[in-house]
Amino acid sequence: MSAPLVPADEDALAAAVAAAHRSGETLAVEGNASKAGLLRPVAASRRLSTRALCGITLYSPQELILSARAGTTLAEIEQAVAGHGQHLIAEPPDFSALFASTAPQSLGGVVAAHLSGPRRVAWGATRDHVMGVRAVNGIGERIHSGGRVLKNVTGLDLCKLLAGSHGTLAVITEITLKVLPAPERRATLVLCGLDAARGVAALAAALGSPYAVSGAAHLPADMAARIPALAWLDGAVTLARIEDFPASVAYRTQRLRDELAAFGAAEILDEGATRAAWAALRDATPLAGESGAIWRVSVRPSRGPVVAAEAARALDARWFLDWGGGLVWIAGPASVAAHAAVAAAARAAGGTCTLFRAPAALRAAVDVIPAEAPALAAITRRVKAAFDPRSILNPGRMFAGV
Repeated sequence: MSAPLVPADEDALAAAVAAAHRSGETLAVEGNASKAGLLRPVAASRRLSTRALCGITLYSPQELILSARAGTTLAEIEQAVAGHGQHLIAEPPDFSALFASTAPQSLGGVVAAHLSGPRRVAWGATRDHVMGVRAVNGIGERIHSGGRVLKNVTGLDLCKLLAGSHGTLAVITEITLKVLPAPERRATLVLCGLDAARGVAALAAALGSPYAVSGAAHLPADMAARIPALAWLDGAVTLARIEDFPASVAYRTQRLRDELAAFGAAEILDEGATRAAWAALRDATPLAGESGAIWRVSVRPSRGPVVAAEAARALDARWFLDWGGGLVWIAGPASVAAHAAVAAAARAAGGTCTLFRAPAALRAAVDVIPAEAPALAAITRRVKAAFDPRSILNPGRMFAGV
């Protein structure tokens, strides 16, 4: 592959994409390539990086709005908003350990991959907080959608379309996000020794309570032991997080403990342990040392334990549950048979399966995300053709041949 293209600004990026469109040269679109091992391997003639498109272009703490170029590191953005007592709402994860990468995450990469952390269960996904985008399509045309205000109906909502498109439709150059005040205090209620089904029942009760739970997870004993903040606890752990100002957190945690008394006596993690535990869950670090494949299954929360049990039975898999049971993280052998077993368990439970990390050969051999129904696949092809008629942007990243 030729030396990567690293355009200095949006004009140069548009010119580079336009030239590639004319010549038919395919481009592997990336920020800092921290998630190069996600989804299918991209077979492209040249790499196109947005890492030089960096810097915060607008930050209005009073209006709860921030705009930054796509190559801006997530660390820079988090530091800027933390200085004003604010945070990124969807709690985007950092999968550096999972992918054995030392490259910093870029904002464009997080949005293009549509990554959300534990807070998604209460506050929505990353795309829900994207107010506007600027991008360059596969012809080299500059496009933009949304704006820099919380209430806007400017044009078509391309923000949600591009979030999660993995660079296959357009190269995102700038993103506008909604931010919110960061909580002053955090605490976590912990129930020990519950099986997965009972744990998810407790989480459902917690999430259905009036106490605004912002994180809900269940880990079997072997996974809990891999998180230092939880390793001192006995057996499986079921976690419910509450965030707000100190008096509110203290009151709501105690009330939730009372309401969940039927599930057993609860421990309370303090601020430091809560931060450490949920950072580990956010980044899936209990699975970082696994040598095989890793899957993410999205399913109705009540079916999460069923998927986990089937994976454990079929593969001797390691697993844990986030999003109240609706997100099942699974680690097992990197084989076609193992992938088929996890995908089958997800389908049987009415969910979807993503092969999140695996050797390139396996990612090229299987459907890393479920194949679409014919009618939906036809729409996908038409959308791809409208944005990128010669299929030069990240070809094959999500689906073979698309």
